[in-house]
Amino acid sequence: MHTITAILVGLLFGCAIYLILQRSFIKLVFGFGLLTHAVNLFILSMSKSPLGKSAPIITPGNLVSVDPLPQALILTAIVIGFGVTAYMITLVYRILKDAHDQ
Repeated sequence: MHTITAILVGLLFGCAIYLILQRSFIKLVFGFGLLTHAVNLFILSMSKSPLGKSAPIITPGNLVSVDPLPQALILTAIVIGFGVTAYMITLVYRILKDAHDQ
């Protein structure tokens, strides 16, 4: 499972970098969005539970604690990525509008 996740993260990073290096503004925005998803998946795949279990299922006799830092980092990255993507879309719209007005 970790091998599949590592391959998927590498594929997402490769596609994102390819799209970011294109000359189209729309491809740049899509590449940036794909890059944020790749980073979030990478952070999630690097987090493990302390006991090596795959899911923190809490039963009356089994209390398993989970490290909340990766979830907090991913949530923060989603919010920041959404804000930056909204700003990039606004910037692209303004650049295209100014180019057509000239």
